[in-house]
Amino acid sequence: MSNEKLWGGRFEKKTDEQINEFQASIMFDWRLYAEDIQGSIVHAKMLAQCGIISQEDAKEIIKGLHTVKQKFENDELGFRMEYEDVHLNLEKALTNLIGEAGGRLHTARSRNDQVALDMHLYVRKEVGNVLALIAKLQMAILAAAKENIEVIMPGYTHLQRAQPILFSHHFMTYFWMLERDFARFVRAYHSADYMPLGAGALAGTTFPIDRNFVQEQLNFQGIYLNSLDAVSDRDFVLEFLSAASILMVHLSRLSEEIILWSSREFSFVELDDAHCTGSSMMPQKKNPDVPELVRGKTGRVVGNLVALLTTMKALPLAYNKDMQEDKEGLFDTVDTIKQCLVVYEQIISGMKVKAENMRRAVEEDYSNATDLADYLVKKGVPFRQAHEISGKIVHYCIEHGNFLKDLSLDEFKTFSDKFDADVYDAIKPETCVNARNSLGGTSTEQVKKQIVIAGKLLENLLKNTAPLFSE
Repeated sequence: MSNEKLWGGRFEKKTDEQINEFQASIMFDWRLYAEDIQGSIVHAKMLAQCGIISQEDAKEIIKGLHTVKQKFENDELGFRMEYEDVHLNLEKALTNLIGEAGGRLHTARSRNDQVALDMHLYVRKEVGNVLALIAKLQMAILAAAKENIEVIMPGYTHLQRAQPILFSHHFMTYFWMLERDFARFVRAYHSADYMPLGAGALAGTTFPIDRNFVQEQLNFQGIYLNSLDAVSDRDFVLEFLSAASILMVHLSRLSEEIILWSSREFSFVELDDAHCTGSSMMPQKKNPDVPELVRGKTGRVVGNLVALLTTMKALPLAYNKDMQEDKEGLFDTVDTIKQCLVVYEQIISGMKVKAENMRRAVEEDYSNATDLADYLVKKGVPFRQAHEISGKIVHYCIEHGNFLKDLSLDEFKTFSDKFDADVYDAIKPETCVNARNSLGGTSTEQVKKQIVIAGKLLENLLKNTAPLFSE
């Protein structure tokens, strides 16, 4: 079994086995095999069109690459550590298959611009997959908001009950977070949509190549105009990881709320049995493991971003072996966010909203105190004075074990003669909610409008980004 390297002409010694294993990347970059073959096919076509290799060699190379791809996908092609990475393994397999013509494929190309091309193609493809999954989760959120449009719950600040709001209003917040995530991934796509092949190792090539042909064949919007930048740029990977990190922060926040809401203390929602686990010791337990895992996996994704930022922060131009570290974190992030989006769509679709418990929580607190103050303002009391009066009434209720709705009109009048019988309607949860009819507010009218706008926006986004899903 030969350990001969495809780059070994300058060396008299074989690579030390431990060094070989340490610097090899085939254990993880095999995932780029489809992109590597796709780029190689177009590169071979370009070489032939430019007269750098013969048409016959190009046809043999392209046919051989299709065969190699099929062999790999059929588990008939074993990658070997001594060939280091996916590029050299595929080239070796091609050369073994078609002979001398295979050795001409790498003309006018370096592994530096080759791997850059693979990464651009891979990120573009995975952005499309992620966008489709974000859209599915947004659809699930929209469905839950529509189904529970009349449900009122406490809104919180500082995790303290603040004001009554519609559950749909609260839940739609995550739709808009995901909408911004969608836009960030679209931008990451456009950052990856530049063609680096033809940059060579760092300075271009002496062969009369046609980079525009490769750009058009691979459907890139542009070409790197600086060969050093082409092989050393990983901004597009960082942008993908950044978008993924913010997405995971959003899912983590949603996870925290669902974990709280599904607890006995809140009991606002119940997750489907199929989406929970139990305890090996405590038979009564129904654990929200999926939201907990999503919350936990957020650290991994954010860590992958920080790791690559740290790797890139002091690298001189152009390519350095450090940049091999861009792949494992990217692959892990892709797998993680796709899995989290898939399971969350299921979680939301199967979640039961406990409307009665939410309503009880709103009625048994003081979250309508702001509306009590607003009531007085509408009766002519200055807001600061109305705020103080309402605060004193809340204190009085706490001391006497009552809620605002429990006070008699005579008790209200001891605090202000502006109170009348209409105060009870003013502090009802429905009144509190629907009084907030300003644009973007929590009233039923505004939330229904919000849902309609969100649905149309999602429809247009999917229509306008449809080409991204076909990568």
